[in-house]
Amino acid sequence: MMDVRPTAGRLTGIRRRIAVACERAGRGIDEVRLVAVTKQVPLPLVVEACLAGARDLGENRVSDALARQGDLARLLSGTAVDPAEIRWHFIGHLQRNKAARAAGRFALLHAVDSAELAGLLSAGAVGDGRQEAVLLEVNLTGEAQKHGVAAEDLPGLLDQAAALPGLDVRGLMGMAAWGAGEPEARRVFAGLRGLAERERARTGLALPELSMGMSDDFEAAIAEGATIVRVGGAIFAPRDS
Repeated sequence: MMDVRPTAGRLTGIRRRIAVACERAGRGIDEVRLVAVTKQVPLPLVVEACLAGARDLGENRVSDALARQGDLARLLSGTAVDPAEIRWHFIGHLQRNKAARAAGRFALLHAVDSAELAGLLSAGAVGDGRQEAVLLEVNLTGEAQKHGVAAEDLPGLLDQAAALPGLDVRGLMGMAAWGAGEPEARRVFAGLRGLAERERARTGLALPELSMGMSDDFEAAIAEGATIVRVGGAIFAPRDS
C-alpha cells in the first residue's frame, strides 16, 4: 500500500516557507494563495493533501482534470473535506479546441494567451449565463517553447479580453526560465509585476492576481508580489525522495 503520510508534512513545510517569504517581504500570509499542482500525482496523495488543508488544486490537461474532479469528489465523500470546497485551477496551455470542455469547470484559467481563445471562452460564458475568471499569460523570457503573449502585445490582448462579455480578467500569469537563479527569477517576476502596475494605471482594471512562482522559485515570486504560487514537485515529488 502506498505510504501517503509524508505528503501532509511536505505541504506543511511549503506553507511555512510561504509564511517566512511573506514576512521577509512585509506581506500578510493571506495575500498569497498556494495552488497544489496535482498533474500526474496519484489520487491517494491528492486526497492526503486535501485532508491536510489543500483546497486549490492545479491541473494542466483538460481531460485529466475533468476526470480527476469526479474521482476526487468520490474519494473525499465521507471525509472531513467537502468536495465543494475544492477550487480547481487550469494552469497549462489551453488549446482552442479544448476551450468548450474547460469552460465553467475551473475556478480560474491561468493561461489565456490569445484573443481567439478569449473570444471562445466569452461565448461559452455568455451562453451559460456565467462569468469565466481568467488570467492572461505573458511570455516573460522570450523562449520559443513557452506560451504566452509577448509583453509588448499585452495591452492589445488585455483591451480585447476585458471588453468581452462573460470574461472576468483577474490578472496576469508568467514563469521564469527553467533553472534560473534567484536574481534572474526575481528580475523576471518584477517585470510581470511592473506590467500589471502599468496596465492597472492605463486601464483602471483592478487586475488583483499575479500567478507566478513554482517549486524552485516561489519564494522569489512572493518577494516580487505573487498572489498565487503553483507548487507541485516540492509537495508530491521532492528531489530527495
